[in-house]
Amino acid sequence: MADNIKLLAAGLLIAAGIAGFYFFADSPTVLRVLSVLAGMGAALGVVWYTTVGQRFFAFSQESITEARKVVWPTRKETMQMTGVVVAFVIVMALFLWMVDGVLMYLVKLLMGRGE
Repeated sequence: MADNIKLLAAGLLIAAGIAGFYFFADSPTVLRVLSVLAGMGAALGVVWYTTVGQRFFAFSQESITEARKVVWPTRKETMQMTGVVVAFVIVMALFLWMVDGVLMYLVKLLMGRGE
């Protein structure tokens, strides 16, 4: 129940930041953006002390750990795979263009407008 109240408070802080953006309509844009950022920062501070916030932080840390384990392709491998994809796209485009042309010709024949 306490977490729900904290999450509600966080939502209200975000809403207050957005309301501040419109409240300071005549002020410089920097001040307006800072009001939104302050609302977001305060909301994140409140969410940090909830169970949901702690689980999200743990999940984020685990995600970073897993991302470090990924073996990223070399530049050469990336360029080769990009070339394969581009070649495949060109071949498929030509194939679909030919199929479209044949089907268009057949439809014209069926409709009596053939050449």
